[in-house]
Amino acid sequence: MPLKLVKRHGGEVWYLRGSVRGIRVDESTGTGNPKAADEIRITREEQLLKRSIHGDSVTRSFNEAAISYIKGGGDRQFLGPILKRIGRKKLAEIDQSAIAGCAEALFKSAGPATQNRKVYTPISAVLHHASRLGWISKPTIARPTQPKGRVRHVTRKEALALIEAAAPHLKPLTLFLFSTGCRLAEALYLDWAAVNLQDGEVTFYDTKNGEDRTTPIPPEAVAALANLQHKTGPVFRTQKGQPYANRNGEGGGQVKRAWATMCKNAGVTNFTPHDCRHTFATWYLRDNPKDAAGLMKVCGWKSMTMIQRYAHLEIEDVKPRVAGIWGNGGDKKKRKLKVIETKKDSA
Repeated sequence: MPLKLVKRHGGEVWYLRGSVRGIRVDESTGTGNPKAADEIRITREEQLLKRSIHGDSVTRSFNEAAISYIKGGGDRQFLGPILKRIGRKKLAEIDQSAIAGCAEALFKSAGPATQNRKVYTPISAVLHHASRLGWISKPTIARPTQPKGRVRHVTRKEALALIEAAAPHLKPLTLFLFSTGCRLAEALYLDWAAVNLQDGEVTFYDTKNGEDRTTPIPPEAVAALANLQHKTGPVFRTQKGQPYANRNGEGGGQVKRAWATMCKNAGVTNFTPHDCRHTFATWYLRDNPKDAAGLMKVCGWKSMTMIQRYAHLEIEDVKPRVAGIWGNGGDKKKRKLKVIETKKDSA
């Protein structure tokens, strides 16, 4: 039966009640104006008729799917700019071309990793949610090819040389990166309210994986922070004493020149701020080879895959362990292994 306008219990607001091609409706128009309510009724009937013929994908928007996804506990991070860009599009219109166009428009100068994380992953999550609701078929999305993960870390001697060569404003930041394994953006936007010098802890809020993370600070970093003149607002400042500009979590370019000068003066080549995270993980695992769980907690990783990607042991690190595999602890005096010979069967 067609939709009708009714009022409930003497209320002022008109409701839609009825069904269109088997789709039942009992919902508010949100208005008490009969003319406006009737226009809503006509529009709603057209939508339901179209949906019954063509399906949800041509009638439901990406906005609707995203709202349902978030209400269901989905991660809203990164969805804001996407919704402004393609939110009004129907789900049937969100194809490979539309996703690629969104990534190009929002992060044209960013690399494949950033586009994957901030565009492809959240859109994919919403579309898979819509698929589970039966609104669309299960999506197949091709992602940009990411280059092989970069592997670079330095020795403690090289790290100390870098810190020594750093400009005054960069010195405490560099020490902090080596000491905590945090991301550069997490350090640049760190506020004093998140730092506890007395207990030697720092809390990073709303991190890349969407969770807060508390990390211990070694005494060397505590001392460096304690020596800073200011104790309110952003912890780390530019050469002019100003806070670093918040660029939606991307902050590497703000220290590029000072970082390059530091590396040149220290004689360290091909080393980026993010490599401090690789270095921290490598040092931690080298000194604590059985504590992968601790490293995951400190760095905020959720899988061993990230440990394998970031932490790297040199051959010299494992030589003593290999040397002691027969129980001699790596001593020069080797135990004589008893050779067991198998006698040949007599003819």
